[in-house]
Amino acid sequence: MLELLYRALVVVWFLCYMAAIYLALHIVVARVVRSPDSRLLWFFSVVTSPLTRPVQAFVATGTPAGRVRIIALVLYLALMIAARFALFSLGGHPLG
Repeated sequence: MLELLYRALVVVWFLCYMAAIYLALHIVVARVVRSPDSRLLWFFSVVTSPLTRPVQAFVATGTPAGRVRIIALVLYLALMIAARFALFSLGGHPLG
């Protein structure tokens, strides 16, 4: 049972890690690219929209998209750190 929990926590940690990377890249690209019809900006908005949609349900209506991305980034970083601490408390092999 602990092995299954450990593997599930590794998957949660990895997904939060990837979400944080994509959200951070989207924040950087949104600040650098000024063209609203940029294909790079479109790519990151498509990739990160499933990550920011749950956060939009909890923030006030009319919150700017940049602030929603930052809140989502902080949330996924907190989940990543929590999963890392849970993995550490279970013991086992370090993630790297």
